[in-house]
Amino acid sequence: MFSSDIIASFNELETSIYSYICHNGDKVAYMRIRELADETHVSTATILRFCRKLDCEGFSEFKVKLKMHLEKEAMTTIKSSQHSIVEFFERTLKGGLDQKVKQAAELVTLADNVIFIGIGSSGILAEYGARYFSSLGKFSMYIKDFSFPIHSKLRHNSITIALSVSGENEYTVTHLNQLKQIGSKIISITNDKLSTVAKISDINIPYFVTEEFFEHANITTQVPVVYILESIAREIHRLQE
Repeated sequence: MFSSDIIASFNELETSIYSYICHNGDKVAYMRIRELADETHVSTATILRFCRKLDCEGFSEFKVKLKMHLEKEAMTTIKSSQHSIVEFFERTLKGGLDQKVKQAAELVTLADNVIFIGIGSSGILAEYGARYFSSLGKFSMYIKDFSFPIHSKLRHNSITIALSVSGENEYTVTHLNQLKQIGSKIISITNDKLSTVAKISDINIPYFVTEEFFEHANITTQVPVVYILESIAREIHRLQE
């Protein structure tokens, strides 16, 4: 309801109104304009200007939008972690995951260089994956910056492992294209086997869980990604023995 652009446009008085609403939304939704003016120590004219910045003709329309916003937030439910894990195993383990893991491990075993990429929470797991692979004997590195220069020696016989929930992150796709163009084979772990990242990969391992969002944050479970990464690393270790 309050975008960053709108918040940035608020003056000092409007910011105080915004702050009050954030802490008292349920109460404001049923206030009269005079009551809100008294509570925030501003004039009713200031509140009307505030409402117009939110594309509302008046305070009544603002309250309708506020109620809808509050109802939408109240409807957001977060599934239990058990539900997410059961969903992953039911959908994925019946779909040939073990075979995909073995194919990926075989490809990585033959590579001289292993590069992990990912952004956001996927980036955190990419860094974890690089460390886990290295701990089990297959030295790997995590590259966060898609403009990071890659030495020509690292381009030879390399494998890139890309992590992305949606498989559509602009930075990940750009980075992946650059690596593919210099000859790196691609293994991707995504939640969508029809995504752009999946399509440009040599091997895609999808994990099929329902995406979850809380407000504007993607809170889709990353437990399947950890499971897949550790499974690949352990299979690589077995192959190298």
